[in-house]
Amino acid sequence: MHDTPETVNEIWALTTGEAGMANQARGLAEAVAERTGWPVVQKTIGMRRPWRALPMHWVPRPLTKLTPDSDEVSPPWPRVLITCGRRSAAASIAVRRASQGQCFTVHVQDPLIPPRHFDLVAPPRHDGLTGPNVLPTRGAIHHVSRAKLDEAAGQFREHFTHLPRPWIGVLLGGSNRTMRLTPEKARRIGEQLAAAARTHGGSLLVTPSRRTGDENTRALAEAIADVPHLLWNREGPNPYFGILGLADHLVVTGDSASMVSEAASTGKPLYVIDFGRYSKRLEEFHRALREEGVTRRFDGNLAEWEYDPVDDTGMVADAIVERLGITPG
Repeated sequence: MHDTPETVNEIWALTTGEAGMANQARGLAEAVAERTGWPVVQKTIGMRRPWRALPMHWVPRPLTKLTPDSDEVSPPWPRVLITCGRRSAAASIAVRRASQGQCFTVHVQDPLIPPRHFDLVAPPRHDGLTGPNVLPTRGAIHHVSRAKLDEAAGQFREHFTHLPRPWIGVLLGGSNRTMRLTPEKARRIGEQLAAAARTHGGSLLVTPSRRTGDENTRALAEAIADVPHLLWNREGPNPYFGILGLADHLVVTGDSASMVSEAASTGKPLYVIDFGRYSKRLEEFHRALREEGVTRRFDGNLAEWEYDPVDDTGMVADAIVERLGITPG
């Protein structure tokens, strides 16, 4: 008779450290924490070569294959382990086995191995993954919540109040594997945004990402210079959450499913800027949200419409708590 491994009422968000992966795992962990009252512990690991190149369910004794700078992955095991990203899956499998199933393991995104290795898998629906323990999401899991938006709205409101309404929030991404943002494209986007601000008597609240690039940001800045606007120059706090919380309309570049998903969680009129060719998966993501009335293509016009906020993070968190048999706190 083996003793049951010790577990504690914690939620681990474990990834290999990429910002997008870490944000998704942490966001879901925080949503589960809101329902259980359990603390969130964020962990970052690395997998040594050559093991990192293998399918993660083939890695033998994976916790012995972690890089020296990895966070400690040892008992007591958490009640919930959330991983995101292909290379974090091996650790999840190992913890599930070591805890004798006492740790409930959740993988965000397609783990690229059979879903049976986890208690729950939450991939985007455009991945086409199915199974009895698979819960597809409409968009990306993220760490935006109503509480965070309300807090940011209070923080940034005074920075926006001198600008005329409607406030047009603009979230800029950048180039990815199939799309390239250039200064010429950025200038055209800026011209469309400026025209919308003039037509509606409003102002632009713009935050670029790291991927936008300085040249593209400067080109857009020149195009919107003669309309009321606020353009974050990467100094001081990023108004990203404040824009999501306070803008009357949202305009987002379509290169990032995460940014579109975060904007869609607000329930506000949401426009997508198409500046290049999407991958097959991203094209399917955008097509579905347009057909469901969540998003519209940006053509310089602004309208009002309503849709139920896309709350994939809450949906998956509810499913985790239900499967654990816990009454939300």
